[in-house]
Amino acid sequence: MIIKNFEIKSKIQENFNYYLLYGPNTGLIEKTIDEQIKPKFSKNLFIYDELEILSDSDKFNENIFNKSFFEHDKLIIINRATDKILSIVKNIIDNNIEDIQIIIKALQLDKKSKLRAFFEKNKKTVIASFYEENHKSFYKVITEFFYKKKIKIAPEVINLIIEKVRGNRINLDNELQKIYFLSKNEKYVDFKKISKLVNLAKDYDISELVDQCLSKNKHKTLKILNDNQTSNDDNFLIIRLFISKLKKIKKIQNQNKLYKDYELTINSFKPPIFWKEKELIIQQLKLWPQKKIEILIREINKIELIIKKNNQISKQIINNLVLDIMNSPNN
Repeated sequence: MIIKNFEIKSKIQENFNYYLLYGPNTGLIEKTIDEQIKPKFSKNLFIYDELEILSDSDKFNENIFNKSFFEHDKLIIINRATDKILSIVKNIIDNNIEDIQIIIKALQLDKKSKLRAFFEKNKKTVIASFYEENHKSFYKVITEFFYKKKIKIAPEVINLIIEKVRGNRINLDNELQKIYFLSKNEKYVDFKKISKLVNLAKDYDISELVDQCLSKNKHKTLKILNDNQTSNDDNFLIIRLFISKLKKIKKIQNQNKLYKDYELTINSFKPPIFWKEKELIIQQLKLWPQKKIEILIREINKIELIIKKNNQISKQIINNLVLDIMNSPNN
């Protein structure tokens, strides 16, 4: 059954269990899965790559067909699917297995694709395409976001945000949350302020400071600290970026339990990690096991509360945090 991607929520309510989501807009696919599908379906989540399934289909079928007392209501996500997975998927659907939902993600599937044709014609399945969004659709998303937050935003600010995110839905969501965090106590989004936030007039941006710190590259981190004068708003943003990046590392560490290889884990991670970031992230993964990440996140949350009460010394607090992270023991 063919539907529009915004109709997925209604199909979930109609108890459809098999979804094929395809197209180049991987950011919107991930957002749809996280916000609409995962909350409705099971917490027993299993994530596979098509190559992993094809290399050991017997193990995959055993997980599907053998019911476990502790694993009812399974939600299975299959990444990077092609026509090669069709026979396995057909077998599952034909056997009408209860308490299971399957989401298949694929990139571009042309009209000749057998997998696409099967999902389009089968009454038990749902298929939705996710193409790149344009300026008009992003403009609407931004306008609705700030309208719900009861914050006024000028058209030139919206255009600046759209230019910054370059057609990427995940980047857009990150920018909106960042801007809202710094503007939630105001009734109007100031262009000058947002222009500074979106296009930091500095030799290094805040994201690089956080990345270099978590990688414990002391020389680069100290150079960034010395070369830049951060504002109070920047210091709040640094806190949020530390937490966001640590959660991402933790998520990759968790996925690595399956692959047991950082290179393979990063290559299969969604949203995709840009190749220039891979070496840095592998370095961070080696330095930050899950338990250390959880401890650091708790500490940073406490520091955020301290900054809110002592805004005038936020720069000093952030500098101390950065130095403490770099000097923390590796084990």
